[in-house]
Amino acid sequence: MESKINLLLQEWPPHGVGTQRWFNGKGIDYRLADKYVRSGWLKRLGHGAYVRAGSTVDWPGAVQALQKQLWLDVHPGAITAFDLRGYAHYLALGGREVVLFARAKTRLPSWFSNHQWSQPVRLVTTGMFAKHEDAVSIVKVEDVELAVATLELAALEMMYLVPKRQSFDEAMQVMESLAALRPKVVQRLLESCRSVKAKRLFMVAAERLGHPWIHDLNLSRVDFGAGKRTIHPGGRLDRRYNLVVADTNYQ
Repeated sequence: MESKINLLLQEWPPHGVGTQRWFNGKGIDYRLADKYVRSGWLKRLGHGAYVRAGSTVDWPGAVQALQKQLWLDVHPGAITAFDLRGYAHYLALGGREVVLFARAKTRLPSWFSNHQWSQPVRLVTTGMFAKHEDAVSIVKVEDVELAVATLELAALEMMYLVPKRQSFDEAMQVMESLAALRPKVVQRLLESCRSVKAKRLFMVAAERLGHPWIHDLNLSRVDFGAGKRTIHPGGRLDRRYNLVVADTNYQ
């Protein structure tokens, strides 16, 4: 019979983090894990997290552990989702922060938050959706499979971050490439989204760009709130959505 460490190493995800919770499910308690560290099989990443000796692990492997081992409802979103899906290749992304979205009050383990990854990682916790939205799909990142926001969800998340954490000009550049969004998914997300700002900005951008899928939306079912909102003081008032936003090259 193979030893527990051999079985563990066989099942270890490429470039992945192993958490103590995952180990517990395989009959490896903290003391045995500590023995594997002293024997040189494992290296401790932080409290409750390990990497294989000699392996290279970056934020994708760590996020995979959050998703698949700790079952946290966290995913790469907004501009990061577009980058991972190849939609932001023309933007200046080198070294920029990785944006993770999670439900309100979500806390990441200290081993993740305290580690210095190759890129800074920002966690955005929000209750922007009235209910859990299953709007992620699997993307392979450096041999690591991650649940990443779909294009439709990422677009709304991106608008949620405008203007403090995301420029509207860059958001418009990304939105320009989204001529094939799925209207049924967009409709569902707009109806569930609680962020009036994100919904209004999303529709202002889509209509300025003239995307064809907007004609398949039933906006009478979407709550856009009341009253004027100002995103950019001195900007142009979009009268349909009662939103003051920066002018762009898109009409």
